[in-house]
Amino acid sequence: MPFLVLGYDGEDEDALARRMAVRDEHIKMGDRLRDEGKVLYGVAMLDDSGKMIGSVYIMNFDTREELDAWLKTEPYVSGDVWKRIEIKPCKVGPSFLAKN
Repeated sequence: MPFLVLGYDGEDEDALARRMAVRDEHIKMGDRLRDEGKVLYGVAMLDDSGKMIGSVYIMNFDTREELDAWLKTEPYVSGDVWKRIEIKPCKVGPSFLAKN
């Protein structure tokens, strides 16, 4: 089941430093999940000046519980980067589904 995940970084002066401290770990995990078909798409959210302020993922997990288990291991969660997370079930359009 596809899920839209919006992770909003903290707004304090150390927020970007926390993000950068675990970013390589986050990307490595994202690459692995992409290869497993769990990450369909991911981007960094930017403010008007181009500074990273959050993340957007389209994830593909069988259940919400599986997604919640991933969140417990996500470096942006354990690294205290994302201060607010929104999750919504979604439907990926046929034009964006991988073709086998």
